[in-house]
Amino acid sequence: MSSASSVMMKKMVNNGEGSEETTPEERPLYEYSGWVYHLGINSIGHEYCHLRFLLIRGKYVLMFKRNPHENPGIRPIRKGVVGRTLMVEEVGRRKVNSGDLYVMRFYNRLDETKKGEIACASAGEIRQWMEAFDHAKQQAEYELSTGSSTRNKLNMEDEINLEGHRPRVRRYAYGLKKLIKIGQGLESLLRQSSNLSVKDRIDSYFEGGSGDAIEAQEWKCVRQINGIRIFEDVASAKGDRVFLVKSVGVIDASADAVFEVILNLDRKKRYEWDMLTGDLELVDSVDGHYDVVYGTFDPKYLTRWHSKKDFVFSRQWFQGQDGTYTILQLPAVHKKRPPRSGYRRTKINPSTWEIRNLNTYSLNAPRCLVTQMLEIHSMGWCRWKKNKSTKFEKTIPYALLCQVAGLKEFIGANPAFAFHTPATVIDSKISDVSVSSSDHEDTELPDEFYDAIEDDSSSEDDSDNDRGEEKEKKVKLKNVSWAITSLALKRTAVPHGSEELDPDLPPVDLNPSQFCGTMHQGKDDNDINCWTSPYGSKFVVRGKTYLKDNCKVKGGEPLLKLIAVDWLNAGHSIERFALHPKSLVQSEAGKKLPFVLIINLEVPAKPNYSLVLYYAADRPVKKSSLLGKFVDGTDTFRDSRFKLIPSIDEGYWMVKRAVGTKACLLGKAVTCRYLRQDNFLEIDVDIGSSSVARSIIGLVLGYVTSIVVDLAILIEAKEEDELPEYILGTVRLNRVRLDSAVSLED
Repeated sequence: MSSASSVMMKKMVNNGEGSEETTPEERPLYEYSGWVYHLGINSIGHEYCHLRFLLIRGKYVLMFKRNPHENPGIRPIRKGVVGRTLMVEEVGRRKVNSGDLYVMRFYNRLDETKKGEIACASAGEIRQWMEAFDHAKQQAEYELSTGSSTRNKLNMEDEINLEGHRPRVRRYAYGLKKLIKIGQGLESLLRQSSNLSVKDRIDSYFEGGSGDAIEAQEWKCVRQINGIRIFEDVASAKGDRVFLVKSVGVIDASADAVFEVILNLDRKKRYEWDMLTGDLELVDSVDGHYDVVYGTFDPKYLTRWHSKKDFVFSRQWFQGQDGTYTILQLPAVHKKRPPRSGYRRTKINPSTWEIRNLNTYSLNAPRCLVTQMLEIHSMGWCRWKKNKSTKFEKTIPYALLCQVAGLKEFIGANPAFAFHTPATVIDSKISDVSVSSSDHEDTELPDEFYDAIEDDSSSEDDSDNDRGEEKEKKVKLKNVSWAITSLALKRTAVPHGSEELDPDLPPVDLNPSQFCGTMHQGKDDNDINCWTSPYGSKFVVRGKTYLKDNCKVKGGEPLLKLIAVDWLNAGHSIERFALHPKSLVQSEAGKKLPFVLIINLEVPAKPNYSLVLYYAADRPVKKSSLLGKFVDGTDTFRDSRFKLIPSIDEGYWMVKRAVGTKACLLGKAVTCRYLRQDNFLEIDVDIGSSSVARSIIGLVLGYVTSIVVDLAILIEAKEEDELPEYILGTVRLNRVRLDSAVSLED
């Protein structure tokens, strides 16, 4: 960075301290730092796990052997620049030195062979580092958009060297607005490295909320035990052979801490809260978010029959963008655990855990809502309700539902869970950390670390977009909830039709019958293997006052009209389908449309599938509108705004819990590629780029012929003048058949 830029940044900090008004040049900088494990393979093929201090300052990434705040003048052993091609992925838990760590992988999407990995003791810390890299990416995008001098300067910066000796390191010290410390510090991490068992405590930036789609479930409280409420779903249970029941409790700990306790299979720990399935052991670890567990229990205190039982089940877990954890547990079989002599093999009830942080404005008092949902056969459940006796306390489902109560008491008896602040924000006018201006080359054995993602100078995003991203950043760092704190259902969001589309031109006719896709449009709710476009009132979006009170409102009529759907398969992933001769936009009718938004959902399977949605506007897009900025903006801006809300309207309840109803920024969850040409914008959503998304879509495909799924797409509003949000388009997919996909290779 030039000296002029450095002076500007310092001035920006001082101005930010004394005035509420800022100019585009006064974008505050942030520093994130903390101890991590650096994972990799050295030059002779041996895996290593090094303890390192990672520092993200603005758009620069630096790695040290010691804490530079405590050792002034120490030089980094690695450095680099975060650019717009940075991709970050959470890959889940991994066995390291006979223990478990949570791993994050980041790479350059232009060259995916260049990868690096860091690991932390908890999933919560990994989530915070992902946010830190995202903020650095936004900072790089902002600097690229400020002028050609900055752009030329970034072009001169060396691309990182992933192999061989460590690269020479320049001085990268300048003024800072905030110092954010991630993690508990070296002492805690060293204790973890000596015994890498799952940590119990960690906080999170985010405080979750309910979903962004209105569900038909109707829960009724039927019992209260030790402060835990037990509910039954009276809406979905009508006429079914199974009932859904759940136990719900508030626990005085962060969602990250509770998640770690539930996932921990250590017998001594589980004996303190799990009265039934305390004897568990890991059978197989499929990937970082999926494993198989074997367990035994002796129900002699539940029944007069003292036969020992064993079971095998799979666990699949993931963390949403709001920080909420979901764990799916299903009965399974495994060749390593055949039936055992002296035990009667039984199937564990399908169940889920959901752990969501509650709104709290005190970092020293984290709280979360824990929900355990269980599937119970209707015969046994109805018999208990009819008898109104204490027999329910002698059943296995009761013992399972009491696990929430056990967790609450266990964590309440360990005060350490309630006093943990892994993320500390410190106001500072200028960083006290500096890097020596002299070039430095380390002669020790090299670590391989993809600590810099190459910069790209092709950004043309305007400062308005950057100010929107900056406002979002401030909201996140203040721990403002992203969830719905109250649903203002009396108000309904109306699409900004007059603001997003050119009002001076007459609209064209958008009759779907004029366009042809490979999947037919449904005539009514009884039609199958088809699509329809529902009204947006099922979804909730950010209201006009969202930045002040977090209120969301019902969505209105979609701005764009769904005119056709293609359901395709091929032996390879289908990208840039808009250029294919069979694409709708290549037809004569398609070329006459003012604008078409094409969403290509790439589904990983054998063969690969693609669901291509065509959303058309009846008038040209207004350039100065939010939609116009999205259509003609940079990929980074699009990634930070492109949002999808899913909802399973009908289907197996486990699939519903896996998919959820929370809005997801797709550009941050999976790889999205954009193609802007002529009268269309195509967004290729690579679902297979995320291991979590792959596992969820694998579960969905297993039930796809029996589910009805609703999707809403929108552009996230981050500025007051962009509110209320509006829905771009919706689609309902009714019991899709895989074999109906049209092959592109015929």
